[in-house]
Amino acid sequence: MDLLQAIILGVIQGLTEFLPVSSSGHLVIFQNLFGINEPELFFDISVHVGTLAAIVIFFWKEIRAIIISSARFIVLALKKRASFHNVYEDGDAKLAILIVVGSIPTAIIGILFHKIADILFSSVVLVGFMLIITGLLLWGTRWVKKDRKSINDFSIRDALIIGLVQGMAIIPGISRSGSTIAVGLFLGLNRETAARYSFLLSIPAILGASALSLNHLSAHNVPLKVTLFGAFTSCIVGYWALKLLVKIVKHGRMQIFAPYCWAIGILALIW
Repeated sequence: MDLLQAIILGVIQGLTEFLPVSSSGHLVIFQNLFGINEPELFFDISVHVGTLAAIVIFFWKEIRAIIISSARFIVLALKKRASFHNVYEDGDAKLAILIVVGSIPTAIIGILFHKIADILFSSVVLVGFMLIITGLLLWGTRWVKKDRKSINDFSIRDALIIGLVQGMAIIPGISRSGSTIAVGLFLGLNRETAARYSFLLSIPAILGASALSLNHLSAHNVPLKVTLFGAFTSCIVGYWALKLLVKIVKHGRMQIFAPYCWAIGILALIW
């Protein structure tokens, strides 16, 4: 992989990580297009970390509020001045609990499927089928009503289901953002809550995937300079793609990406 290819893949990752069209699926397709027959998992993780940085920058105020509220609750709990029930009285502290709960099924699936990641990331046919499924999920959001439940009505059950769906997004072609936001909407969450939870939930998922990839550090073939350029590009492009998607979700227009997913999925199958 050369520098130009890394930048192109960084742009693709930045766009497709947040736009609901599957970043991993596009990386598989373009790596095959570039003749990169062996999946470069370390490079893939690096550009995902680039988009993780974009999430942290974009949602920094929310992340800061969650950290402060969680720390305050822990201190009060240690002093026996607060109980678990009190968490639900603070929206930010409750969101922290929901992120932890949603991360559990994602972590279990990630650990179980990690050993066959090479196989998953080498099948263009699999990507094609999964992109079509992603398109169907996105198309279904067009019937979701606007006035739905907020963080105050967000249940542990909702978090577990969304976390399970995020775990399934390890399969290339299933859009993590698209599937988790869509399922959040199907569960009755309002648009803003579904989008915010989806992206905040991705933070521990990306960190966990990075940790699992540490054993590939000595085996990757892409030069460090090339990898860093790809990660930096994915961060910059990802930030603006995230900003765009948040606006699209708020206007209830996620279904506009469905035809694209179907078209790319069918082309992948034909190719």
